[in-house]
Amino acid sequence: MSTILLEIVTPDRLVYSEQVNSVTVRGVEGELGILPGHISFVTPLQIAPVYVKIGNERTPFAVQGGFVEVRKDKIVILAESAERAGEIDLERAEAAKERAETRLNAKGRQDEVDHRRAELALQRAMNRIKISN
Repeated sequence: MSTILLEIVTPDRLVYSEQVNSVTVRGVEGELGILPGHISFVTPLQIAPVYVKIGNERTPFAVQGGFVEVRKDKIVILAESAERAGEIDLERAEAAKERAETRLNAKGRQDEVDHRRAELALQRAMNRIKISN
């Protein structure tokens, strides 16, 4: 089975760098499966899990937005943040989810920016919870 180099990079660190058989990401237009030999492209990513497959093993990452760039010889995911399941603090993610839900459900005047921030915080928390479970 052929492989391609995958790098997951954040502003802080190189999260992952391995030869993989396939990668599944969720771009702005939907879910994308990427195999070795895929046509080159760049697309923004949604806040969603990224699944990496090596042989029969499928490893999830909680990726919080960014871009995926597919080249002939490698795939690069440039993410705001990315975590493996074992790196996620589930209690912290659940607390963040509750805070975001409280902000979204708050009565009274809430400006559009605060509402959008709360929505994004909720998406990030839900992504982390999904990966850690």
